Amino acid sequence: MVQVQIHGEATRLYPEGTTWETIAKVWEDPETPITGVESGHQFHELSARVRKDCAGRWLRLEDPEGYRIYVRTLINLYVVCASQVLGREKRILILHSLGGNLYSEVRLHGETVSITKEQIAQIRERMQSLVRQDKRIVKETHSLSEALDLFEERGQYDKLALFHYRCSSNVNLYRLLDESDYFYGGMLPSVGKLRWFDLAPYEDGILLITPRRTPNHELRTFAKQPKLFGIFQQSKQWGRILQVENVGALNTLIASGQISNLIQTSEALHAKQIAEIASRIARSREAGNRRIKLILIAGPSSSGKTTFAQKLGIQLQAEGMRPHLISMDNYFINRDEVPYGPDGLQDFEALQAVDTQLFNEHMAQMLKGQSVAMPTYNFKTGRREMNGETLRLGEEDVLIVEGIHCLNEAVSHTVPRDQKFKIYISAITMLNIDDHNRIPTTDGRLLRRMVRDYQHRATKAADTIRRWQSVRQGEEKNIFPFQEEADVIFNSAHIYELAVLKTYAEPLLFAIQREEPEYSEARRLIKFLDYFMGVSSELVPEMSIIREFIGGGIYRQ
Repeated sequence: MVQVQIHGEATRLYPEGTTWETIAKVWEDPETPITGVESGHQFHELSARVRKDCAGRWLRLEDPEGYRIYVRTLINLYVVCASQVLGREKRILILHSLGGNLYSEVRLHGETVSITKEQIAQIRERMQSLVRQDKRIVKETHSLSEALDLFEERGQYDKLALFHYRCSSNVNLYRLLDESDYFYGGMLPSVGKLRWFDLAPYEDGILLITPRRTPNHELRTFAKQPKLFGIFQQSKQWGRILQVENVGALNTLIASGQISNLIQTSEALHAKQIAEIASRIARSREAGNRRIKLILIAGPSSSGKTTFAQKLGIQLQAEGMRPHLISMDNYFINRDEVPYGPDGLQDFEALQAVDTQLFNEHMAQMLKGQSVAMPTYNFKTGRREMNGETLRLGEEDVLIVEGIHCLNEAVSHTVPRDQKFKIYISAITMLNIDDHNRIPTTDGRLLRRMVRDYQHRATKAADTIRRWQSVRQGEEKNIFPFQEEADVIFNSAHIYELAVLKTYAEPLLFAIQREEPEYSEARRLIKFLDYFMGVSSELVPEMSIIREFIGGGIYRQ
């Protein structure tokens, strides 16, 4: 017998080898289903067996990992049903997140296939039927050789390339009905809990609508986001230009010694787009229909706003303008005045942490041709100081302001809209692990921030992970709702960057000890990085946005 304690409650005895699924039945609530367990600071599937005395806590949809398990299983269900309805010869791709939902495309011989509403209805009905039947998902362990043979037989070349570079001797596949597939991370043992989902047509694909991480799990509403979707389509096009659509293809380029050319081409695409943005601003000014004096740059954490602003400034100079860079951080209120959030901690991401009144006053004064003494923020003392430079705008002068709230009209309401140009920047991952396993943009940004925090602020990886959920909540509230208001969206992600970040992030993650609460998340990220072959940072140009995080760049931070 083994002793199991859940959420600090009384210890219960179970026969050794009992599954967590069996143990969970006592605590199960159909309205808040259990999707996994965290025990010993490690995540476990419900199908895992308990072999020794332990304590644990249940994972539900409200938990980040519990939610990932739910969505991962939902993708498995969708892929199986879509393949049955549309035909196994077609590739079902899970490409990216859109408003928290998942955008999928169907391809045949490399071309996107249009899907009818009737076909979508058939897939939905098939999914709902399997949920009602609570069909089991069987986890099967194959040798690497067996798995490679299976992938080749089925024409799953994305997985064949992925596992060609894996060192593990075994591969875990999940079988639903007669379909076996590989998924990165834990799965539910059956599909009966997948009650919250829907399908909808969107552009050339299908939108898999997912539940929110709130207690009642209502489905996410969806409003069209044409600008953001356009960036995803551009990323897809860039992936084809670079001939890298998944991790296996990236590893093949690294192994063949062609990564340097890929890096240079990726950097050239960035430079070209920044130049086009500057040219667009210049054309707007020359046309006379806009008098742009204020360029506002906003984006979530670790998007590369600081480097982007400086690179844009150089391009604007080439267009004949005189840019002045301003960080919204200099308009923070004094630290002891920062409001507190629902968690009882000071909310440095809140709009109220910025002195918007002073910023608006300064902008209005400069647009009238007045001189303004710019503030600076002393992060050591936590106080704003008025000892910055004095600015007065001439005819060709423009202000470039970067900060997380810059797209919010409350920040610059005194400046007429025709004098503002808004840019949204984010590191939108253009690479997927394979057809059915996407790389969340938030994971790429977390790794960026982790490396930067350690390189520039001597912050341990565990501390970065600990604060990440609070950062994400601030982004959901203060940044994402305004992204479609931007005049242009810039994707700061590089298709090669995770292979570079791997060499920096892995030692930081391995340093997190097993007894630390962040250990389970660290192990998840270590497993994720294991898909990539490492690339030396020496190949990254000094002017790259990636240098903002790994160091060694030519731009000031």
